Amino acid sequence: MMDQDPIGPGLGEGLPGGRRPPRAGGAPRHAYQLTEETPVYVISVAAELSGLHPQTLRQYDRLGLVCPDRTAGRGRRYSARDIQQLREVQRLSQDEGINLAGIKRIIELENQVAALQSRIGELADSLEGAASALQQREAAVHASYRRDLVPYQQVQQSSALVVWRPKR
Repeated sequence: MMDQDPIGPGLGEGLPGGRRPPRAGGAPRHAYQLTEETPVYVISVAAELSGLHPQTLRQYDRLGLVCPDRTAGRGRRYSARDIQQLREVQRLSQDEGINLAGIKRIIELENQVAALQSRIGELADSLEGAASALQQREAAVHASYRRDLVPYQQVQQSSALVVWRPKR
């Protein structure tokens, strides 16, 4: 994911439709571990924090713009990241004049860019590892050279004509 300003993350985080990718390493969520992805806010609190009406949050969820986590009873639970995303959707809609379909497409494209950047990082790490392994193999081959052998250098042949006259 891309680093954003200290206010919070931008739209380009998560998966298309506002869903979140699985947690790295499959780490379980613990009750005592609060992160910006921890769903703790009910819809009324999230609406107040984002400055939107609860019905607007429901509409954004239906459209797939911001998809909060759900409780066992299907109640919505918003995280701090969801609230930042709600604010960004509202900003794009009100300040920039972008319609909701356009905002959804922006979110999808930003998510795609983030996924591709992550893949580039993985490939760069893999390439770096392969180059390191190749250098180690090359060093091992050079270390295995026999030191008692002398390199052969081919003598350059000349086109000069030498006349030999034996003394009598």
